[in-house]
Amino acid sequence: MGILALLVPALAQSFEVVSGEARYRVREQLVQIGITDAVGTTKAVKGEVRLQGGQATGSFTVDLRELKSDQARRDNYLRQNTLETDRFPTASFRPKRVEGLPNPLPQSGKFPVKVVGDLTIRDVTQEVVWEGEVEFSGQEARVLLRTEFPFEKFGLVQPRVPILLSVENRIRLEVDLVLRRK
Repeated sequence: MGILALLVPALAQSFEVVSGEARYRVREQLVQIGITDAVGTTKAVKGEVRLQGGQATGSFTVDLRELKSDQARRDNYLRQNTLETDRFPTASFRPKRVEGLPNPLPQSGKFPVKVVGDLTIRDVTQEVVWEGEVEFSGQEARVLLRTEFPFEKFGLVQPRVPILLSVENRIRLEVDLVLRRK
């Protein structure tokens, strides 16, 4: 029995997305409105991750064509110009490391985490660090993560339209996922 207990922490655990939402937030200044956050969301998130110790493998995909904000004009501009969703319909993330989780993974509890991996937007891949928390509850884990970066990190051009006075050069991404153990 003692030897088996030593082997258990090395076992890999796999999780898949059962539901989720991805969001972007960009601070903008609009004519006659002032400074506000442009927020776009989509529930078109899928993927899976395999955790073994602090190492992670897997892939998550967000369908960028499904992003919606409170303004159809903004959504169309982002799809046609900033993200070019006709050519690049999805963004993907491949995790490499997860810092902050106990080993072995628990059945319950909330833990602050950092997730390091490669994010691909359009045809540019860069390493990013997401920060947030994971809450385990039986077979499910709720994951809340956020990251931010300047537009040029992924070769994106800041929006420029007449109604827009300025756009902060910082994109904040957030994900809220429910994962289930496989």
